[in-house]
Amino acid sequence: MSTPSSKPDSRLVALMVLLVLFSPLAIDIYLPAMPIMAAEFDVAPTRIQDTISWFMVSLGMGQLLAGPLADRFGRRPVALVGISIYAASSAMAWVASSLDALLIARLLQGAGACATSVCAFAAVRDSFGGKRSGQMISYLNGAICFIPALAPLLGSWLTVHFGWRSNFSFMMAYALVALVLVFTLFRETRPADTDSSGALLSPSRYWQVLKEPVFIYHAVLCMLAMAVILAYVTSAPVRLINGLGLSMGQFTGWFAINAALNIFASMTTPKVMDIVGSRKTLNAGMMILVFAGVLMGVLSSTQTAWAFMVPVFLSSFGFAWVLGSSAGKALEPFGQRAGTAAALLGLFQMSGAGILVSLTQRAGLSEPHLLVFHMLLIAPGLAVLWSRAGKRWHTAEC
Repeated sequence: MSTPSSKPDSRLVALMVLLVLFSPLAIDIYLPAMPIMAAEFDVAPTRIQDTISWFMVSLGMGQLLAGPLADRFGRRPVALVGISIYAASSAMAWVASSLDALLIARLLQGAGACATSVCAFAAVRDSFGGKRSGQMISYLNGAICFIPALAPLLGSWLTVHFGWRSNFSFMMAYALVALVLVFTLFRETRPADTDSSGALLSPSRYWQVLKEPVFIYHAVLCMLAMAVILAYVTSAPVRLINGLGLSMGQFTGWFAINAALNIFASMTTPKVMDIVGSRKTLNAGMMILVFAGVLMGVLSSTQTAWAFMVPVFLSSFGFAWVLGSSAGKALEPFGQRAGTAAALLGLFQMSGAGILVSLTQRAGLSEPHLLVFHMLLIAPGLAVLWSRAGKRWHTAEC
């Protein structure tokens, strides 16, 4: 049990980083191996991209159950179960003999990762309160961004020396180590006054969150920002390796540069919010994403890596600022339903983005034009922010 505090507990923060890394690790480590996987299973690259989209959908949908479970039974036991599912499904992916078997393993892996994600963000809301949690989430996002920098490099090495399946054996090993650490070090943060009444999947439980316009608006913004990142990570291997002929090493180099920018943007977002306020940060983040979309459209016919990556570099700042100023605001009104609110936020952010990107990938757009579409999709949210309703939903700080 805990009460919100403004002073970070270093052990708690470290454990929360450990928990939130399950999701990006499952996405980024095997990106360099995707062309090899497509060749081995004899399928189109889009089918291999489904292993990411299906994971994202499961990651979000599973939170509808994981959130209420975390509110009822506590963050720690739900996190331990999630880690166990992640470890088992990683083993299933390691030995998968067909793409269908791999997709099933990825669905289960997403279900395990969703539990760790919900518990991490709920524990942050438990421990730091509504306002401070937004800044702490930005720090967690900064830690998450280390994975896109390091995981593809590790994945390339593993793939070259041990084959693409070794990426999934590494995920299993990570889960087993995390299981021991969380079991021995994680103390329960669930507040004593947490509302755990009613059925786990009772519509009224979710309606209490969904009827709040502040939540809906900011959750949709998180979804649209995440869709930009998901469109990028699924399209980049196809564009840079298959389309432009980059080597695996060159691809991971470009990927690492963008990850470094993501780290910097996410780590500095709390300071930006302290200086100019969350509303101005959100406004600037959405404007950057729109500008990046226009620039990507202008450069779409240029067949070079920099023409594809420069707009992505810009979008890293837009993504960090939108997510940092929106996620905490979405959770702010729900001190007694932090687990359920975090679950619904994850549903919007993960499943919503996964479904949206999966659908648009089948529209026949080129990789640059796919990103143009998703970057410009944030523009209506910017218009809402400038409206009278937007000024109520995200007030300017004094």
